[in-house]
This record gives sequence, structure tokens and C-alpha cells, in this order.
Amino acid sequence: MAGKGIRIEGLKKRYGSGDTAVDALKNVDMQVPPGEVVGLIGPSGSGKTTLLKCLGAVIEPTAGRMTLGDEVIYDDEWKVGDLRALRRDKIGFIFQAPYLIPFLDVTDNVALLPMLAGKSNAESRQRATELLQALDVEHRAKAMPSQISGGEQQRVAIARGLVNRPPVILADEPTAPLDSERALAVIRILNQMARQHETAIIVVTHDEKIIPTFKRIYHIRDGVTYEEAGEGRGFE
Repeated sequence: MAGKGIRIEGLKKRYGSGDTAVDALKNVDMQVPPGEVVGLIGPSGSGKTTLLKCLGAVIEPTAGRMTLGDEVIYDDEWKVGDLRALRRDKIGFIFQAPYLIPFLDVTDNVALLPMLAGKSNAESRQRATELLQALDVEHRAKAMPSQISGGEQQRVAIARGLVNRPPVILADEPTAPLDSERALAVIRILNQMARQHETAIIVVTHDEKIIPTFKRIYHIRDGVTYEEAGEGRGFE
């Protein structure tokens, strides 16, 4: 899985054309090496969501270059034929809400993605079990989502994001609904998983509780990114 992590060069996204055109991303440059968790911070309307959608191959940029893992996925045009397979195999998504499937138990929620990718039921469930053990929720393996706590649900969502061993994880406000203790626990887990699996992780956040944990932070304002060193406290 080790590779180049995330590299974004001169990324632009324009909505519309002519007098009504809006430049949501004007010149975005970012680099997140394997094994690192980086914060992405900016006011509403700054381009955070657009950037995540471009990185997640949900919308197409207007120009620029994106590399995920060891593969150039966009260079002024998509370089990947099957974007759905790209999202499934190369990118893990973690959202503000866990979005677990309510009629599947915890193990099946995690094992579903590798099964959709063609892995056997046994292999998929074994991989799910390993991650649930690592995230300390194996004892909830047979529980339904409605039977576990919010913090446990978020750990299951992290396991689901990691299950296909993606080189990249995009986390959108993953701690917003959590109290301080649980929010810091989630970020600690992300850092552990990043190091263990050589995953590059971007966390979009407004959460003041977790901002001091990042070693590096990218600010985005008016579609342009600026990098600064973070405090990086407590996760060595």
C-alpha cells in the first residue's frame, strides 16, 4: 500500500461559464505523505467541500493534477476509466455521520465493501474482524448499528474506510457530533491507522478540540490553499 500518498498540483474547479462563472478552486497545492494525518480548515464557502469532491472523484476538476497513492488519477482530464472502482479501491470515506447500513450487523457493514470488490465472504469477514479488533469494537461484531454507541459507530465507520486498504482516506468533519474525549479518541485512532497502514489522511474540520493534534494544517480561503505547521500534540 505504501506509495506517494496524496499530491495535488494547481487544482482548479470552475462552476458555470461566462459572467456567471464561479471559481471554487483557484490554485490548490497539497501534499500528504503516506502515514500522515493532515487538517484542512477554512470558512464556509472556501472550497473545502469542492476539494474533497474532486479528490474523491465525485466531481471533475477544471484543471490541475491529482495523484492518489502511486497513480495519477487526473491530469487536466481523468486518467482512470472506472471512477466507481477508483472510489471503492483507492479512497476511504469517513463522514460526520457514520452512515452504517441499519439492517446489517457491525461485521457485515465493514465486510460489504471488499465483497463488492470481488473478495470472498470469508476473506472479507476476516479483514473486517481484524480491523474491529484493532479499533477495539470486536465485542460489538454481531450488534446492529442501533445497539451501539455513537463513538462505537464512528469506529466501525473508520474500519469500513480502511477495509479495502486504500492509500487515501478523506474524513469530512468526523468528530463534529462527538464530545472532547471521543473526538480525541477518533483522531488518535486515525493517526494510529495512518502509521500502521501507510495511509494518507485528510481531515476537514471546524472542531477546535482536534486542531491542536495536527502536525500540519492546510488553510483554504477563496479557493487557494496555505500550509502551516501544526502543534501535533499527543499522538507520537
